[in-house]
Amino acid sequence: MGTYVLLHGAWHTGTELQPVAELLEAAGHRSSAPTIKGNRPADPRTIGLAEAIQSIVDYVRVNDLEDIILVGHSYGGMIMTGVADRCPDRIRRLVYWNAFVPNDGESLTDMLPPQYVELFESIAAERGDGSVVLPFPIWREAFINDADLETAQTAFRALNAHPLNTLKDKISLNTNPIDMRVAKSYINCTEDISLPHHLPWHPRLSQKLGLFRLIQVQGSHELCFSNPRRLAQAVMDAGRD
Repeated sequence: MGTYVLLHGAWHTGTELQPVAELLEAAGHRSSAPTIKGNRPADPRTIGLAEAIQSIVDYVRVNDLEDIILVGHSYGGMIMTGVADRCPDRIRRLVYWNAFVPNDGESLTDMLPPQYVELFESIAAERGDGSVVLPFPIWREAFINDADLETAQTAFRALNAHPLNTLKDKISLNTNPIDMRVAKSYINCTEDISLPHHLPWHPRLSQKLGLFRLIQVQGSHELCFSNPRRLAQAVMDAGRD
């Protein structure tokens, strides 16, 4: 049985992954879903990527977690890569779930299409507090396109403003993912169109892992809302030895 640590994406907190964590626990695994610094509603919107990564490094060390199957969703891929670089001896496997895979010196926005970068910059400028929110039409059509309207609306109300700095800051790594001596998996949701098809999650980003296990699962970018049970099974398939 594994020790799963689930890392959420932008605009989310660990609360949204709790149903998946509970399904993993029901299957006999240990599981937790911490909230990354910068994503709690009361956190300053000026928090940067290094602080966000350090918050999960601290979580792992304070809770003395070892033999971890670290799962990262979307923006959470930036965080898990940084955590694995800083405490590799505590990680059994990295599981990227439609997640960004950075190399040293890359930011999340380096992997986004230009229209998203421009949109986030304009939203942050309008808000004036260094944060970004996701417009509902984009959320509905591109992020959670496999859910009914009520589910999409309920999920949208759970989202928080996200610190723009964490998306713009370039990550500092001693070892790029392809050279990390840890097992890796990539979960690819086949209906995920949060990134355009000419800039796909898989194989564009997954190939940066080198050798990895691919798990294909039907669903959108927000499978944690639309079908947590299907996602939990995919996570277990990705995390098995």
